[in-house]
Amino acid sequence: MKRLLVEFGMGTSLRRGDYTQAAVRGVRDALWHNSINLAELFGFEKTDMQIIVDIGVQDPDAVDIAQIAEVFPYGNTTVRVHHGGLDVARPEGEGNPTIMANVALTVGFKMERADV
Repeated sequence: MKRLLVEFGMGTSLRRGDYTQAAVRGVRDALWHNSINLAELFGFEKTDMQIIVDIGVQDPDAVDIAQIAEVFPYGNTTVRVHHGGLDVARPEGEGNPTIMANVALTVGFKMERADV
């Protein structure tokens, strides 16, 4: 895969303590930062896009990867969840923390080198 684009996003779950919700919001934040027509630019179909989703949260096992993949209407998606992000405790110390997820989307295509 030839990497052509990397976009970054951040998502939160303010009160529910939902790592998947925070991750989905981070993915949407990254997606809505651009409107680049990569597929058309290189003569590919949108379904040919290779999308790697890297998510950082404090509890990687709590993220439902299938829900993350459902955000993308096309392309071949690989979701990888890593330890990262941030949990912010409530001031009074009770209830769920605020969950912050960091997301990096890498988009590319399987391309032949032009200089061969």
